[in-house]
Amino acid sequence: MRNKSKGRAALAVAVVLLAMGSAGDARGQQTSLTDAYRATADKIIAAAMQDKGGWDKLNYLTTQIGNRLAGSATLERAVRWAAETMRGEKLDNVRVQAVKVPHWVRGREYAQVVAPVEKPMAMLGLGMSVGTPAKGITAPVVVVTTFEELEALGRDKVAGRIVLFDMPWQGYGRTVRFRSSGHMRAAKLGAVAVLIRSVTGRSLYTPHTGAMDVKAGEPTVPAAAITVEDAAWIHRMVDAGKEVRVKLYMEAKMLPDADSANVMGEITGSEKPDEVVVMGGHIDSWDVGQGAEDDGSGIISAWQAVTLLRQLGLRPRRTLRVVLWVNEENGGRGGEAYRAMVGAEIGKHVAGIEMDGGSEKPSGFGFSIVNMDRNANDPRYQAALAKVQQIGKLLEGIGAGEVTPGGGGSDIGPLMRDGMPGLGLRTAGEHYFDYHHTNADTLDKVDPQNVRKAVAMLAVMGYVLADMPERLVEAAPAPNPR
Repeated sequence: MRNKSKGRAALAVAVVLLAMGSAGDARGQQTSLTDAYRATADKIIAAAMQDKGGWDKLNYLTTQIGNRLAGSATLERAVRWAAETMRGEKLDNVRVQAVKVPHWVRGREYAQVVAPVEKPMAMLGLGMSVGTPAKGITAPVVVVTTFEELEALGRDKVAGRIVLFDMPWQGYGRTVRFRSSGHMRAAKLGAVAVLIRSVTGRSLYTPHTGAMDVKAGEPTVPAAAITVEDAAWIHRMVDAGKEVRVKLYMEAKMLPDADSANVMGEITGSEKPDEVVVMGGHIDSWDVGQGAEDDGSGIISAWQAVTLLRQLGLRPRRTLRVVLWVNEENGGRGGEAYRAMVGAEIGKHVAGIEMDGGSEKPSGFGFSIVNMDRNANDPRYQAALAKVQQIGKLLEGIGAGEVTPGGGGSDIGPLMRDGMPGLGLRTAGEHYFDYHHTNADTLDKVDPQNVRKAVAMLAVMGYVLADMPERLVEAAPAPNPR
């Protein structure tokens, strides 16, 4: 009896020591992840901060090609240029993946106040909007700030009128819903057109376009964005008891789907080439400005990160792939087509990184694993987050080492929904929505040094995720092929 007790006690001590040793090993592994890649990361950062190739490409894309709406000739020129340039840089497996994209055409458009005074208004039709009749639409304006106010007015006070959504800026996520679905809500009550206050917190008389949700069977009307200044003026006039009448003219129309493509290149993994870390942004933009911040800076930074690693002779264990996804702005078909291409091999996509928030001063990354990070206590997510945070420490020297929960992006969203861990590059975000979807989204808004920092961040994060001995998380069972 005594001997058995001693045996059990010894076994218990051994188990405790083993657990302590395992915990120490885990802590050591986390620490060593930073230490093991310190020299390599410093080499990458030093090269990135002296890089000129990324800026040269962004300059060419924005200055000599310009904006790139799905279906446009300029987008297809950008696709061809990107593929040819990647081949010239000797990236591996450069491919152009065919994607059918929606083809919305803006045409001529204008808006003007015709009573109680006459004045033109700066405007931009919303993406996917229908056009007006050939003579335009002239009607009185009714102003609301919420959907609840619209519903409270009812059909009697909305039918035959133009609805102006003069919604206060509450951040992009909350405010953009009026752009997305306001046209359908107003159309159901008999409105003849919709105007929205541009989705921005600051304005220098600049209208902001963007996509509307268009659903089969749902009513719609012509819809356009006007400036913050004009929306506020109309609202004050209506509050003063004046009837404001506006004429809206839009030639917007949908054409049959057009041929376009995702563009991708990679560094093939040295040991596990079938496992992939993918990163990128979207090559399309709206048909105004130059698509510099949204998302020229994103695609060029991710692309140059991979090119820089190749130039440095760094080949990770897994494949590191850059993808310039198409049609993020008004359809998301590039991301869906890429997910379909991956099919049942989704479990071999070990991580994805997206940059689609402009290139202001970078701060770090947000990190998510769908259905894991919703539970803050999920040990699998916490372990993966700790590893990414260890990689983030390598970027502290350029002020971009913060890694926090919550990240991803539209184009990697289809991959993340099926289990792939996702990261989104984060910046200070002070002015992004000042220029977002406007004629002011031009190269002069981009700081070359911030682009270099983004290249460094993506190169370091992408390389370590692709090279580290173990995956962030074990592969989930593959879903049914799509």
